[in-house]
Amino acid sequence: MKKQFFIFNIILALLVLVGDAFYISYGHLWLKSITSAGFVLIGLINLVYAIISKKINLKYAIIMFIGLVFAMLGDILLEINFMIGAILFAIGHIFFFISYCFIARFKWTDLIAGGIIFTVAVLVLTLVPLFNFDTMMLLLCIFYALIISLMLGKAISNVIRERNLLNILMLVGSGLFFFSDLMLVFNVFTDIPGIALGLLCLITYYPAECILAHTILQADKKEKIEE
Repeated sequence: MKKQFFIFNIILALLVLVGDAFYISYGHLWLKSITSAGFVLIGLINLVYAIISKKINLKYAIIMFIGLVFAMLGDILLEINFMIGAILFAIGHIFFFISYCFIARFKWTDLIAGGIIFTVAVLVLTLVPLFNFDTMMLLLCIFYALIISLMLGKAISNVIRERNLLNILMLVGSGLFFFSDLMLVFNVFTDIPGIALGLLCLITYYPAECILAHTILQADKKEKIEE
């Protein structure tokens, strides 16, 4: 049964990438909405598998799926109100972080990598002269950087604690997500010309979400690290 669900994942991920290409080309919000709904559908299908198979870490599956829903909402609303979209994304990252803790139980040392990443992110946001934030937006970006840095840091920590396919996929998805958001910040809040930044944001964001949605299918109960 898992093989069939894996095939569904591949097909839907390819459709999401096609939607990504169309959105890059035409830029309509409805295209972006449908594309974002695609990675949520991947998560939903995998959640169904987790429920009926009873072989998947169900807590991880549920929390990851909620994070995907918030990511979809943030993705859509970002085009309508950047601040609301960013807040919804941040909530999604919190759920992603929590889901990672159901794979490898939280330890205070999990914050080390995230703290280092966050420190670098704050230095970039505050010292790079290219940015044109107002005070409120700078504070929002710093808060957002904290949340996504902790998420990426936890993924790094999980891989250090146990190198398996699930943890590697979480790290790849988280890393692509972080890079995509970094490109988004440069694209929105600097005057760097060209389409490269926006393109880099979009071609890494949707693969990141598809990978994170797919991790549900890989989250076997036996993977959980209790120490």
